[in-house]
Amino acid sequence: MPVLTLSTDIGQSDYLNGAIKGQLITTVPHCTIADITHQLSPYNYQQSAYICKSAFKYFPAETFHIVLINFFESAPKYVLICEHNEQYIICPDNGIITMITGTKPKNIFAISMAINGKATLLQCTQVIAEAIEKIIHGKSLHSIATAISIIDEKYPMRSASGPDWIESQIIFIDNFENVVVNLTKEEFEELRQNRKFRIVLMRNSEFIEKISDHYAAVQPGENMAWFNSAGYLEIAINKGNVAGLFGLQGYTENTPAMQNRLVYQTVRILFH
Repeated sequence: MPVLTLSTDIGQSDYLNGAIKGQLITTVPHCTIADITHQLSPYNYQQSAYICKSAFKYFPAETFHIVLINFFESAPKYVLICEHNEQYIICPDNGIITMITGTKPKNIFAISMAINGKATLLQCTQVIAEAIEKIIHGKSLHSIATAISIIDEKYPMRSASGPDWIESQIIFIDNFENVVVNLTKEEFEELRQNRKFRIVLMRNSEFIEKISDHYAAVQPGENMAWFNSAGYLEIAINKGNVAGLFGLQGYTENTPAMQNRLVYQTVRILFH
């Protein structure tokens, strides 16, 4: 039974999510459809890539991941499809594919929309559904799409670092206002070199000096840091909202509500 996932920036209130699922069920009978999220930020690819790649790795081989983000940034003459980690990723040619994979996949193909770049989203997703059905029935990517070598490439930001410090960007804030930064456990330990550390909150007024295993490891109201199930450093307050309390904000966001407040889009770690 084929598994198809949907990751979009459409939101939950529009009819389009249901319509796309109807297309997929009609065109790809007996498929299983899984929602990753419909709340991707169309202009925050770092955040969107974090969400997608963290979820994709839990799906079985041969899963088709449909990523619809900033779809009409330019006229959609084609969409990209590639194999990555034994799964398929289908998305517009706007840089999101390399943000998710972290590298340029070896074999990338373009599925033509064949509608002169004037298609609606549902016309495009119907073409995607038909391409998936052909692949499931044994058609090769070469037979249904055109190999392409030049694509829009964007890559995740890496934390800045020096001999005794790291500065990481905030890439995600969840519904509980816990903060995730673009620093993995492997990167942290490589730079730490067994030294003591301080995770700085509010520029030297609050610190975290240990890594916890889970939320229950600290008392309610206490600051904490841990490496989440995606492998990235997460900062939180047990039963609190760390982003709101310390003025932390996603790195590429710039909302009017925050313009008159002191905000921080990075987290600094000091070693000693």
